[in-house]
Amino acid sequence: MRKKQRTLSVGFLYTLTIIGIFLLPFAIVKRSFKDWVIVYLVSIIGNSWADRYLVSRGYLKYDIRPFKKSFKIHLPFDYVHYPLMLLYYNQWTLNSKPSGIILKLFPFLIPQVLVETFAAKKTNLITWKRGWSWQHSLISLAIKMLVCRGIISTIRMINKDDLSVD
Repeated sequence: MRKKQRTLSVGFLYTLTIIGIFLLPFAIVKRSFKDWVIVYLVSIIGNSWADRYLVSRGYLKYDIRPFKKSFKIHLPFDYVHYPLMLLYYNQWTLNSKPSGIILKLFPFLIPQVLVETFAAKKTNLITWKRGWSWQHSLISLAIKMLVCRGIISTIRMINKDDLSVD
C-alpha cells in the first residue's frame, strides 16, 4: 500500500471516528436515556454479528482497523458510526407511521453508502469481495436498521409503562 493512500485512509478513519465519538453523547443523553442506551446496545450487538458473518464468509475485508490482531471486524463502524446512525434514526422515527419509518431511512442510508463506497474505492479501509457492491451495502443497512427498529419497537410495546418514551 502506498504511504500517501495509507495516510489518507487512516486520516479518514480517525476523522469520522472522532466526529462520531463527539456526537454520541448528544444522541444518548436525551429525555428517554434508558431507551437510547437500549438502542445503542442492540445496534452494537446486531451489527457486530452481521459484520462478523460477512467478514468470515469473505464478502468484506478491513485492511486498516484498530486492534488488527484481535478483531477482524471494523470496531469504529460497529461500535460508533452505525450505533450513532441508528440512534438518530430511532429518535427521528419515534412516533412515525410505517410509511414514515421507511421513507426516513434514506437520509441515513444514502450518505452512509456514499461514504462506504468512497472508502472502498479510494482508501484501503474496506475491500468488497465476492461480488459485494454498494447495492448490497444499501440493502443490508436498510434491513439491519429496520430489524433493529422493530426490536426496539417491540421492547417499547412490551415495557410501555416502564420506559420513558413520550
